[in-house]
Amino acid sequence: MKALRTKILLLFLTVSLFSFSQDDTLPYVRYKEKIVWYTDLGFSTAPFKLKYPFTDDVSTLKYKNNMSAVLGIGVSYKWFALRLGIALPGTIRPPSRYGKTQYYDLGFDFSVKRAFFDVDLHLYNGYAIKNAYRWNDSLNDLRPNELRPELSSVSFSINTWIFKNPHFKMSAFRGKTGSYTEDIHSFYIKPTFNVHGAGSNGKEPLIPYQLEDTNQTKTAAHSITAVDLGIVPGMVYVKRWKSFQVGIMGGLGFVVQSKFYLTDGINRGFLGLAPRFDVKIIAGYNQPKYFVMLVTDFDNKSIRFNDLVYRQTFYNIKIVGGIRLDRKKKKQKED
Repeated sequence: MKALRTKILLLFLTVSLFSFSQDDTLPYVRYKEKIVWYTDLGFSTAPFKLKYPFTDDVSTLKYKNNMSAVLGIGVSYKWFALRLGIALPGTIRPPSRYGKTQYYDLGFDFSVKRAFFDVDLHLYNGYAIKNAYRWNDSLNDLRPNELRPELSSVSFSINTWIFKNPHFKMSAFRGKTGSYTEDIHSFYIKPTFNVHGAGSNGKEPLIPYQLEDTNQTKTAAHSITAVDLGIVPGMVYVKRWKSFQVGIMGGLGFVVQSKFYLTDGINRGFLGLAPRFDVKIIAGYNQPKYFVMLVTDFDNKSIRFNDLVYRQTFYNIKIVGGIRLDRKKKKQKED
């Protein structure tokens, strides 16, 4: 009888352990022990608009930067990651119409349990105001845009994504150092801190003098900036089909915003709320030894001073391809 009870107990423990291991199967694989080499090719842009009832015919000014293709080379191993980006010669738009834009990008990220932390700095120098011939008599159809090489825009952000689903990992969503083996979704909250805006280094107002409203000092501003702090909720979904993986992440919310404009040495500040939404899409073919993906994301920011509205979208798209290599093990010497 005692032997029978012992066998039943062992059988129960075996079934329990088996059931636990089945329920605890992870929906992703990670390649911490592999050296990941990758390269990417794409574009990054940050156009912005200024809306205001300037005249009966002009209510929106469109500021465009001239894009260049950017080639990146990177490596990742365990906790270490490094990427070098190089702007390739040439521009997408004609320099005679859109000038030249210098682009600087710096960032790093890391994960802690369910949270993913990301720090980014983007700086664009050199813009053109589209179709400025409508108010500038020195321009025409052949040379329609006003070139503003001294004009810059900047975005510095510290973001944290906290996922409800403990099995959601940003490394598997990104697809370089991990990948999913089945469908998954999760809600998240995103605490965010941002400093962003545009300025002309005090040389010229953002708005051309022909459109300046002499009764509103904000239309003569040399710079418009804001500091945002808030929490943006969102959702992420990953679809896995054979070796193809598609992931989309999107959030919508509000931030508390401290906003400023500077004009002729006068700095005016205000406090308010601002909407915030962002979207990230990653899709591609992912195998244990290699991957090819299309990566794109949108980050929309805005600043409002009553009827003067500044809106900017930071957008990039790139193709990423890489290989995962096993680390060479040292051969043990025979005695």
